[in-house]
Amino acid sequence: MTILILEWSNPLNKSCAIHFSCVSQLFIFCSVMLHLSQDVEALRGELCRKDEECREQERRLAALEQQVQERTGVIVQLQQQLEEAAQRRQELQLLRDGEETLSRQAALPLQVKYVTKTVEVESAQSKQALIEAQAHNQALQEQLSVQRQLLRELEQQLHESQRSSSQLRQQILVYEGEMERAQGQLEAEMQSLEEEKNRVIEEAFIRAESEMKAVHENLAGVRMNLLTLQPALRTLTCDYNCLKRQVQDFPYMLEKAITEAKQEICQVIGEVSSANQELLRKYKREMNLRKKCHNELVRLKGNIRVLCRVRPVCAGETDAADTKNKVTFDPDDDAVLYLSNKGKLMTFELDKVFPTQATQEEVFQEVQSLVTSCIDGFNVCIFAYGQTGSGKTYTMEGVPEDPGINQRALRLLFSAVSEKKPDWDYKITVSMVEIYNETLRNLLGDNPNEKLDIKMCPDGSGQLYVPGLTEFTVESVEDINKVFDLGHMNRATACTNLNEHSSRSHALLIVTVAGFNSSTGHRTSGKLNLVDLAGSERITKSGAEGSRLREAQCINKSLSALGDVINALRSKHSHVPFRNSRLTYLLQDSLSGDSKTLMMVQVSPLESNVSESVCSLKFAQRVRSVEIGPSSSSRRQAESSSTSSSPTHDGVELDSPPVTPVPLPISRASSASSALSSTSKTPTTRRRSHSQLSTGRTKLMA
Repeated sequence: MTILILEWSNPLNKSCAIHFSCVSQLFIFCSVMLHLSQDVEALRGELCRKDEECREQERRLAALEQQVQERTGVIVQLQQQLEEAAQRRQELQLLRDGEETLSRQAALPLQVKYVTKTVEVESAQSKQALIEAQAHNQALQEQLSVQRQLLRELEQQLHESQRSSSQLRQQILVYEGEMERAQGQLEAEMQSLEEEKNRVIEEAFIRAESEMKAVHENLAGVRMNLLTLQPALRTLTCDYNCLKRQVQDFPYMLEKAITEAKQEICQVIGEVSSANQELLRKYKREMNLRKKCHNELVRLKGNIRVLCRVRPVCAGETDAADTKNKVTFDPDDDAVLYLSNKGKLMTFELDKVFPTQATQEEVFQEVQSLVTSCIDGFNVCIFAYGQTGSGKTYTMEGVPEDPGINQRALRLLFSAVSEKKPDWDYKITVSMVEIYNETLRNLLGDNPNEKLDIKMCPDGSGQLYVPGLTEFTVESVEDINKVFDLGHMNRATACTNLNEHSSRSHALLIVTVAGFNSSTGHRTSGKLNLVDLAGSERITKSGAEGSRLREAQCINKSLSALGDVINALRSKHSHVPFRNSRLTYLLQDSLSGDSKTLMMVQVSPLESNVSESVCSLKFAQRVRSVEIGPSSSSRRQAESSSTSSSPTHDGVELDSPPVTPVPLPISRASSASSALSSTSKTPTTRRRSHSQLSTGRTKLMA
């Protein structure tokens, strides 16, 4: 054992070194005792294992003895059966002897001593007795044959019993030999185990004696070291008294240090507070600049943006003859689409083209900038256009495990609203309306078949509203799912030749976002229209008849009216025919003024749908060329006045969050008329207060 001895500069450190040496020796002693106890435990385990093996051999021997006893019992039973068979054989032998005696007596000649000449007439009784004697004789003959058969069977059983007895005797001899051999092996193993146990115990005892001797030697050294620790202990006591006096003076020193630290912390907190105020002011200016740059970016991209999504070929369509893919893409330009039609390659240039492998997340990333614009107070419209079966409803609604634009947009609104707290307080309300056969239907109301109408606000603001339309306030994803489930249940669908569950109406999800900034007092109000248009189709191809034919005619009429509105906006006509259809009339505020509109045209790549795909893409190109300008000069003047009063940053003029001119929320007529502002008289001015946004029925169903 090696002990490290160091030179120390004072008596306290020397005493610590001596104490460390004693502790190390105690540790060595403990380790030796632990090692010894481990060896003893190992020996005990080995002894237990040997005892268990002996008990196992005894159990095997007991089992063999039990088998021998069972075989002995079987032999005793067979001997009893053999004795019974011998008795039956003796009885049969006696019966045979009696039969032979009777036969011999019958064979002897009759000895006639007297001859009588008496003639007797046979009577009926004698005849009856003779018949009975013959029957009895016959029965005895049958019994004799049965007894003979039984005798033969018993003789056969006797022979078999004798063979079994001989076999059992041989097995008993074999078992006895095996038992003798097993007993000898067991005795030998027990003797060897006993010798091994004695040897291991002797070795362990010798090793324990040597280790105990070493432990005693170490213990003597530890005692000597403990005697030398007493001077060190006295030194430690003196040092402890000095430290105790220092500790008594420590509270006064600590109080002084805390006072100085409090003064420094208060000074630093004041500096940080002033810096935070400056950073907050700069942050608000930067937020206004971001909104302005974001709106300018969307405006530069085009007020009406057109995206195209090509659906993949379904599994059930691959076997048909006309399922050849006619759509190709430009690998270098994601805004170009090629369509092969009658041997010619047609090129269509849009804002962006999504190939067949595009996911719902990729599609939503392209439109999410428009969705966030409604938080800043703008009107936004996103609608899906295309033929029946091209995937419009999947893009807008999706499936539960992979939702579409509708659910993702509301989730993004919730996320953006939570990020702006606590400065901004937002309220999000949702309503769903369906245009079926040029009739408005309230999908969230108690009576979906109730017909609704579009009316102008009586305050002269030029805004539209739908009296009686139900409006729900949503605050979580669960509220969204409840609203969507109710709306989907009430929507009109039917089966056609083109789609098993074709949407027979235009579905509009109207989301209103009203915000209030508690620090600046600004209010914003924006509206998001998510429109799933009914499928455009040719009546001859869809196979529509009866009521389906009328539905198809109304759908095509409303889509044609939408095309007329687009053409009028494209040509910048003074009159735009919004009133020609309920669809265009309801979307008037999203297709004019300073609104932001996006069209998602859905295309099928199949050869059988080429003609419909060409019509959809041509219409999309016309929509892409439409430019929507500001609604009126009063809006621009209001914005310029608000920007002139806002702070500037690095010479760039920033405006406050825009108070957007949006139409009144689509709510019940009575509540809407009571909330209209009396100061809004100019038709082109589209501002409204936060109290007007909260009108209408906003109860949320359980």
